[in-house]
Amino acid sequence: SNPALNGLHDGAVLDLEQLGGLTADTGRLAFSTDSFVVRPLFFPGGDIGRLSICGTVNDLAMVGARPAWIAAAFIIEEGFATEDLDRIVRSAAAAAREAGVTVIAGDTKVAERGAVDGLFITTTGVGLVPTGRRSARANRVEPGDAVLVSGPLGDHGIAVLAARGDLALQTTIESDTAPLNGLVEALYASGAAVHALRDPTRGGAAAALNELAGASGVCVVIEEERVPVRREVAAACEILGFDPLHVANEGRLLAFVPEADVDRTLAAFHAQPYGAAACRIGRVEATPAGRVLLETGIGGTRIVDMPSGELLPRIC
Repeated sequence: SNPALNGLHDGAVLDLEQLGGLTADTGRLAFSTDSFVVRPLFFPGGDIGRLSICGTVNDLAMVGARPAWIAAAFIIEEGFATEDLDRIVRSAAAAAREAGVTVIAGDTKVAERGAVDGLFITTTGVGLVPTGRRSARANRVEPGDAVLVSGPLGDHGIAVLAARGDLALQTTIESDTAPLNGLVEALYASGAAVHALRDPTRGGAAAALNELAGASGVCVVIEEERVPVRREVAAACEILGFDPLHVANEGRLLAFVPEADVDRTLAAFHAQPYGAAACRIGRVEATPAGRVLLETGIGGTRIVDMPSGELLPRIC
């Protein structure tokens, strides 16, 4: 039972006590919205319903907010199977429960056959940045920071690509789609000074790292041998000509913290189910500003550019 939805209204009236009695003294509101058009709708490790909740929860968490409420809008193709819709809605509800958020409003529209490819979902989330918490920002990365990642990269992109069946790609890889707000709360509770957080979704780690390097005017140096990539993902990327750093993720985060806070950050991550494989992958230097460099396993250095174009369309 969901009291906010049971009234069957188009809007919801919310009690700010659920956010700790929000006032100027208790914190700041955070908002995020995102649309999801992933193809196929069901893939190993997830589906568009779970993805739509986790994606917005994670966008809020990446600015240091505690996600609380979500609204969802479904654009449904005429003739879409009701059993598939039911499965997707149930999956979204389960993801919301896992993340500790409440779906407080929703809408559905039906478009004529061919106007929509099955189902599109838009979710909007509201959360609270607690008082005293310095929200993570893209322009707060500093020289001397360490770069950490919460787990292996590239799982989601390869899982979705394999599920499409367009290529003769056989793999047991599952999407990493997951809510990361618990991981972020553990990080802040550890006492680490969190300078920046980013979930490397479309465009992968390469896009996220370039955005942060550019916004902060620093150089991010990644050590190739430290970057965690599952063997199957690495093999698929080699066959397809992809760089794992460019492949999308939906349950991973990048964290920038001072060198002195690396151990406590990793300890906090390792105690959480979605951070058990967290590790350090690099460092931040002052120059060349706005660049991401990769130190290769054979002793060379190459520039990691922002991905050009859409490597894998409709990946989220």
